[in-house]
Amino acid sequence: MNKPTQLSNMQVRDAQSVLHPYTALHTLDDTGSLVISEGKGVYVYDSHGKAYIEGLSGLWCAGLGFGDEELIEAGKQQLDKLPYYHLFASRTTEPAVELAEKLKEIAPVAMSHVFFTGSGSEANDTQIKLIWYYNNALGRPKKKKIISRVKAYHGVTVMTSALTDLPVVHGDFDPLLDKVLRTDCPHHYRFGLDGESEAQFLARIASSLEELIEKEGADTIAAMIAEPVMGAGGVLVPPEGYFPAIQEVLHRHDILLISDEVITGFGRTGNMWGSQSLDIKPDLVSCAKQLTSAYAPLGAVMVPEHVMDVLKAQSEKHGVFGHGYTYGGHPLGCAIGVKAIEIYQKRNIVEKVRNIAPLFEQRMKKLDELPYVGETRCLGLLGAVELVRDKPGKTSFEPKSGVGAKAAQFAMEEGLIIRALGDSLALCPPMIISEAELNELFDRLERALARTADWIAREKLALASELI
Repeated sequence: MNKPTQLSNMQVRDAQSVLHPYTALHTLDDTGSLVISEGKGVYVYDSHGKAYIEGLSGLWCAGLGFGDEELIEAGKQQLDKLPYYHLFASRTTEPAVELAEKLKEIAPVAMSHVFFTGSGSEANDTQIKLIWYYNNALGRPKKKKIISRVKAYHGVTVMTSALTDLPVVHGDFDPLLDKVLRTDCPHHYRFGLDGESEAQFLARIASSLEELIEKEGADTIAAMIAEPVMGAGGVLVPPEGYFPAIQEVLHRHDILLISDEVITGFGRTGNMWGSQSLDIKPDLVSCAKQLTSAYAPLGAVMVPEHVMDVLKAQSEKHGVFGHGYTYGGHPLGCAIGVKAIEIYQKRNIVEKVRNIAPLFEQRMKKLDELPYVGETRCLGLLGAVELVRDKPGKTSFEPKSGVGAKAAQFAMEEGLIIRALGDSLALCPPMIISEAELNELFDRLERALARTADWIAREKLALASELI
């Protein structure tokens, strides 16, 4: 973004009125926001008419890109017919029923019912409430702890912010950590010991999970929640065999596994679900984001039959199932969700991702040759580039140097929107992207990384061995 000499009227009004999430609020009055005015296909356009390739699909969510006429028409038709109704007190709507049926049809494992929310955070929050309710109903009041992982991201509600393991989400927000246990992050590059193979690393962290459960007591642990590919933690792809190994441990101790498919659902990894790409057999599933290709807010929790049976029994005990959201199952979101799944299927989006993924991986791997790229990692159309100040030693830059943020800024100036997760640059382009557009995305990224390397050298931020 070329900074204007002074903020536009819209930027001033924005800074004076909008409280922005995940933003350096203390600088916004001076820098102003990037005002996005339009979107079409894989591109968005700012208020000056400049085009950007949206390299993160907004926030990992606009999988069908911007301006899809079928999705827009589905929304218009639903607004004309029934703009709002709820699912409380035995009410329902056709779109909610149709979407629940479609989700059951395509679920990675057999599911019984679907509970709708307004977001992925709400979906994961609901998962925890359901599991606590479930164990209370089964006479297991102590079985309440939830296992999450180092560098996990599961949302920012009061409960899900505790499941998330990112410092910025915890700082001064007082997360409820007393019911959350933390196990290893399955990222071999960062957490493997010297000389430890991926297989040895996997065996060690599976054993560590077993030790955690034995220490805490399986009778106190209700579930583990895990993203198939860890998103906001850095787009971390686990070693082959990771999920079968940990799921064996969990099942042996009667601990449920929640698959957080908020980012990885609906074709992103080259299968309809990340669970299918990584051999996960989840007990419960959360989804959102690409559920509607982000054309309307919507999340969902998929519940198996044995959990649903317990919910029904407890409803009789209490007289009602006392959980729900005003906008859960909103007919606009559900109608768009039905159309989105129809599009994923009829346009063979999963096959499209599989066909273009080799080019994505090839262009990612080419970046490994650059001086400050420590690792690239990807699965399907989801990836990250990790920047380091010393390649042989895998030494990270000092956080205060802001290298990742600077690289993202250079990318924006080159007409590419990506996201800096610390010094990992995340890529998650719309799944409709063409080969030509994908190559252009990487051409812009390479120019941004070249500018970043020059800036690092000028600022003398790297170790002497890297200053060439």
